[in-house]
Order: sequence, then structure tokens, then C-alpha cells
Amino acid sequence: MKSRFSGHVLLPGSDKQAPDATRLAACEHHDVIEVSLYLKPPKPLPAGNEPAIQPLARTEFNNRFAASNEDLQTVAEFAHTYGLTVVRSDAALRLVELRGTIQHMQEAFKVSLSKYKNQTGQEFRGREGVIQIPEELSSIVEGVFGLDNRPLATPKFQVYKKEQEPKVVAAAQVQASFNPNELAKLYNYPSDVTGKDQCIAIIELGGGYKPADITSYFAGLQLTAPKVVAISVDGATNAPSTPDSADGEVLLDIEVAGAVAPGATIAVYFAPNTDKGFLDAIKQAVHDATYKPSVVSISWGAAEEQWTSQSLTTYNQAFQEAAALGVSVCAAAGDSGSNDNVNDGKAHVDFPASSPYVLGCGGTKLDVSNGQITSEVVWHESNDSATGGGISAVFPLPDYQQSAAIPVSVNDKKAGRGVPDVAAVADPATGYNVLVDGQRMVIGGTSAVAPLMAGLIALINESLKKQVGFIHPQLYAATGVCRDITSGNNITVSGNKGYTSGKGWDACTGIGVPDGMKLRDLLKQGTA
Repeated sequence: MKSRFSGHVLLPGSDKQAPDATRLAACEHHDVIEVSLYLKPPKPLPAGNEPAIQPLARTEFNNRFAASNEDLQTVAEFAHTYGLTVVRSDAALRLVELRGTIQHMQEAFKVSLSKYKNQTGQEFRGREGVIQIPEELSSIVEGVFGLDNRPLATPKFQVYKKEQEPKVVAAAQVQASFNPNELAKLYNYPSDVTGKDQCIAIIELGGGYKPADITSYFAGLQLTAPKVVAISVDGATNAPSTPDSADGEVLLDIEVAGAVAPGATIAVYFAPNTDKGFLDAIKQAVHDATYKPSVVSISWGAAEEQWTSQSLTTYNQAFQEAAALGVSVCAAAGDSGSNDNVNDGKAHVDFPASSPYVLGCGGTKLDVSNGQITSEVVWHESNDSATGGGISAVFPLPDYQQSAAIPVSVNDKKAGRGVPDVAAVADPATGYNVLVDGQRMVIGGTSAVAPLMAGLIALINESLKKQVGFIHPQLYAATGVCRDITSGNNITVSGNKGYTSGKGWDACTGIGVPDGMKLRDLLKQGTA
């Protein structure tokens, strides 16, 4: 006899291809896993296109957009019907986290889960096809995450190697690498503030840091070390190992953001590198009522087509929520040019940078002589060392880019969200001086640009005594705030598929490199 929750329907956007890996065996039925169900908002989230959008207080946001008790209870009843346990039910995050055996999860969501091993020897759980949910949940559930825990994103940092040394260098004059606080001076960041009373959230999907490195690094810069706190998401922890690991990403992010805004608190959210872990970390950071981040820095990502539609939709909603709450989000645009590490003969853009609610951060190569910028061009050293950027195949052209002369995609001539928005130095050959597991290194990549921009926004927030939040409409409506980068390209796809820089916005460096003081003055407009 048909009972409640027994009639299933397809969950839109949940279709997933089988992993590009070796299938080992079906998952053990008695193994226990956790999944996150994110619920649809009860009403449309704010579009955020107003030039001076007023952030909502968290209580007001929750009153308007939190999940209803009725919907949370319906999901809980579904869970109990299939022998699953509710681990967490959070109305503000619109999240219900469930725990149960593989057997019960497969029955609840009509999926088949298998064990796989990828080329690096990493074993994980995977699926293919669609997820199904009961008809009673079809108007409630936006996405289901965690059934498949294949690695998802890659960090966008590159360690400088001696073989990358420029062939012609006036060694006595040209500066080859930079301390982040030096870049803040070169880029004219506000110098009368430190980011005091601000919190910069950093999302990490691997690696860790040692407090001794942070103490030593900032002592070397003659700066007070920022307060750094590690926050565990889905069981992941601060787990430092060796300098050639993801520790390089973690320390780069902390040291860059902290050197720009040493008065800020740096909250590092460590999560598993899965679609569930990444999303859970972003949602937790955006809605964290304890540390209350005013800006989020993300240096991990993957090409848009490597995500399911439900992931793109649900993540983008999280960034839309950040905009509504006055939280700025900065993300790296990628390090392998127009290819974005896909190698299918097409140009690609990286997500989350392609979200219209995220400040996409591209990369440049910077030359400085005697403390002055002498040249800044598009970062493009090779096919696997170049700034990402392009036209989204997922997100339409947003209102704020309507007048920016965004070109159509080189793939299909279709319009879309242009990436990146801004840029700064990212070439490892003119990279950032950092300390990783006791080893001094020079690291580049657009991974460095995201925390650099996050640090700048923290300074501006303190200076203006408000959270500037979603700055895109003001940024694109202004002129003269960014220094235009007009030389170079990010073409790394055969057939000349990619984008060339030029006057105005381009898909290599966006509208250019922000002048920190000019950006502050722009965002000051409308402040009481």
C-alpha cells in the first residue's frame, strides 16, 4: 500500500556523471554517512542590483527567508520514515542534516552508491544519474548534498619555481616578489585603518596552519599578528602537514589577508573537499552569528560544467544571501587561463567566481622599480600559468554589467556573466612572500588576489563604519576607480579560444586593478 513519502520524483538539477575514476565496488550497506538537505527560500531572495542596497539585519533576514517549522518538520518525518536521523535542523541556514546507513540513504533517495579510486589514489564515494525525493518534498527541497563525496574543487595557488625566472631582469632595480603590506601601499589601500572589529572568513578545503608560522611571519613584517581562529565544518580540522601540500593555500590566504588588515579577525572554516563540505562551509560563514564575518575569501573552485545544476543554484543562493546580509564575497578566477583545466577544446570560467554575487578576482603580472609600478599586464606565463576569466555558460548577464560592453562567449556567441570583476598581481614570478610550515616561499595565483581584495574590503568597512557588502553595482557604474590593464591575453585553448585585454572591461582582468582609496571614496557615497 502506498504510504506518505513513498512516491518519488526527480530532483531537478541533480543529474551527475559517473566519476572519472576506477570503480572498486558497491558501498557497504552498513556504512554510515551524512547528507545535507537545503530547503528553498519561502520567498525570492533580494536581487541585490540596487546601487546602494541596504543590508538586512540577521534577525530581519531570518524573519523573511528562514525555513518554516512546518517544512523542517516535514523533512524530519521523511527522515524518520526511512530510518534516518536528524543531526541538525537550522531554520536560518534552511538546512536539515541527516545521518544514516548507505542502505537507508539509497532507499530514501533512490540512488546507487559505489566506491571509486582516482588517479592520485584517493578513494571516495560516487554516484551517477539523478537523485529522487518524495513528492511531498518537491516544493521544499532545493538540493541534496553528500551522497557523493568525490573531490570537487582545486586551490588556485602556484608556487614560484626558479625555472620561471624571467630571462631579462634588471636585478638591481626590478622587485621580483612582494610582501602583501607592500602591495597594499603600491595599490593605495587606506593606511589609517587596520580592519579592526572586522572578521574575514576564509574557506579552506584541505591543509592547515601552524600558529608558530603566523607569529613568525607577522613579526618579520613588523606587524601585530591578526587573531586567527580555526572552525571545523563537517568534521574537517586544521591539519597542517608539509609545505608542498594545501598548507600553501591556507597560509597564503591567512598571511595575505592578515598583512593587509592585521586588526581583523581571520576565521578559517575547514571543510571536506566535497560539494557538501564546500557548501556547508560557505553557508556557515555567511550566517555565522558568533564571528559575524563581513567578507568571505574563497580560493578554491572548479569549471562551471563540473558542478551539478543543483549545486550551482544552491551555492549561488548562498552568495545571494551574503549580499542581502551585507557580506562581501571574493573568489579566485582560476590559474590556467581560458582553459580552466578542462582540456575539451572550449573556453571555461571558474565557479564560484562566476556567480553574479561574487567579486571575481583575476590576475596580473606586476613590475615595480624603485617603489613605483612600471608595468602591469595580464598574467599569462604558460598554458597552465595564466589568469582565468571568460563568459559564464550558466549565469546570464547581470544588470550591473549591462553597460560594460561584455563580449559574447567565444564558444557559442551567447551572452553571459563576465568574469572577472577586478584583478591584482597573481603571477608567481612577481608573487607574494609567505611562510609555509617554516619554509619561506613565493606564491602566486588568483588565490592570492581573493584574500588581498578581502583585506581591502575589511579596511574600507572599518573606515566607513559600515559593511559595504555587494559592491558590484557601484563598482561598474563608476569610472576611474580601477587602473585599466590593456596588455595581454588568457588564451590557453587551441584554436585561439580565449580573451584579450583591452580598454575597459575584459575577460582577463575585469575593469582593472582597484585603487584602494578611490574605491573607499566611491563606496563612501551614500554613507550618513
